[in-house]
Amino acid sequence: MSVQERKERERAARERLIVATARELAERQGWDAVTTRRLAESIEYSQPVLYSHFRGKREIVGAVALEGAAELAQVVRAATAAADGPRDRVAALAHGYLDFAARNPAVYEALFQLDGGLAYAREDTPEPLKDAFAALLECLGEVAGDGVHPGLFTEVFWASLHGIATLTRTGRLPPEDTGRRVELLVDRLAAL
Repeated sequence: MSVQERKERERAARERLIVATARELAERQGWDAVTTRRLAESIEYSQPVLYSHFRGKREIVGAVALEGAAELAQVVRAATAAADGPRDRVAALAHGYLDFAARNPAVYEALFQLDGGLAYAREDTPEPLKDAFAALLECLGEVAGDGVHPGLFTEVFWASLHGIATLTRTGRLPPEDTGRRVELLVDRLAAL
């Protein structure tokens, strides 16, 4: 292995460590607790080393969001692959999505609420974000109905899931009724 390859591997490992540490800190204490100073102390590197990877917290939030988007796509695809029939697939998608949001609140916040400097719904949208939407569309597109644009239907269904996830996490909806909300969403909105 060349010196250059070793340096690139070490740089990639430091970057993964920064992202993992930011994510862990945010999950434990919230995003306000994630500062470049605290991250530098936690990973035992100087702040200039941290800044050599990311220009600031915004880019770190974006890196966590991209990682989370890839995980969300995997969760959705795994949940829907195990289900039989359109209704069960949509219900599995909804439960998988909401479970992901509940288990990873800081990642979910980085994905859909914080400014990570990422482009959404544009040509230059990063591939992990496009893939997360594609995972939803793969399942929901098949149940959109005649004359309904599959992408628009997916956006409306996703917005409903996002509302349930966000309102439940912030205590505005009681979590014990999430299953009933999903059933209502699947039965009425998806008309399955």
